[in-house]
Amino acid sequence: MKIKEIRELSIDEMRQKSKDLKEELFKLRIRYTSGQLETPSVIGSTRKDIARLKTVLREKGEDR
Repeated sequence: MKIKEIRELSIDEMRQKSKDLKEELFKLRIRYTSGQLETPSVIGSTRKDIARLKTVLREKGEDR
């Protein structure tokens, strides 16, 4: 997810997207430990997407 796409989302949409990505990251970690994940780099990109969302939320002053 690009930063430009994130900035176009509303605050509520960003919070929901962050929650969804955290759940996805949890599932990816489980798949990784069980050996079912083919590309472990997807974990890193998901973590970076979460960080981007948190950064934009903090910039807008909505980091609750």
